[in-house]
Amino acid sequence: MTTLNDLHYIAQTFPNTDKMPVFFFGHGSPMNAIEENQFVQGFRNSVKDLQKPTAIVCISAHWFTRGTKVTAMSMPRTIHDFGGFPKELFAVLYPAPGSPLLAQETQQLLQPVSVTLDEEWGLDHGTWSVVKHLYPLADVPVIQLSIDYTQPAEFHFGLGKQLQALRNKGVLIIGSGNIVHNLRLVDFHNFNKEDYGYDWALEARETINSYLLQGDYQPLLDYDRQGKAFNLAIPSPDHYLPLLYTLGLQQKGENLSLFNDKMVAGSLSMTSVKVA
Repeated sequence: MTTLNDLHYIAQTFPNTDKMPVFFFGHGSPMNAIEENQFVQGFRNSVKDLQKPTAIVCISAHWFTRGTKVTAMSMPRTIHDFGGFPKELFAVLYPAPGSPLLAQETQQLLQPVSVTLDEEWGLDHGTWSVVKHLYPLADVPVIQLSIDYTQPAEFHFGLGKQLQALRNKGVLIIGSGNIVHNLRLVDFHNFNKEDYGYDWALEARETINSYLLQGDYQPLLDYDRQGKAFNLAIPSPDHYLPLLYTLGLQQKGENLSLFNDKMVAGSLSMTSVKVA
């Protein structure tokens, strides 16, 4: 249990800073971890002028759990949660430290939602395949917050709002997934074709981008009631829900911008979002 002394120490460890931006990264293929392409350049450029964060909280599509959990170990392991890729990818380690104190503070901020301090998970590729490009020295503490698959979209949007105070403590909060993500319909023969998307995928991307740029988020919360293009673009919510945490953190007067806004292999979008 967190004591008053613990909370005082947390406040000293994470002093107030200028407000940090918030990101959603379309992380795409795990191969982006070891390839040099326009998307990883976009990842790097997004933080090029940003002060180094005191820590990172990542909501990854690949930690989909019953209930909400947060990693609380001092040294999270690198999880290779994929198959069929070259051995070079499995050899990648991202040895960033964790932050048990930040995990505790996150647990407190999210009350009355019950958040489990997790000692088992680590950093999955939704986190490390992106963060390794942002901070290649692995010298920024990283924790992950899981996505409770039993909860509706509004829950995740609201949970994002509750993390707001961390932005003023130098903590960089990122969601990692893909807005358009239908692996069953991936066109592997055209994987390297520039900005290639099926008609329904292009329609979904255009519509979602319009809602994002207009700040009209209710249709995005009601994503499963928006018709065929959305249903094909979001056949399961795991890669989509991290976006809602990012949107929930947007405050009045903050701008939302898009980058890496390209389609891949017909049914995947790399569209990424910055809120600042």
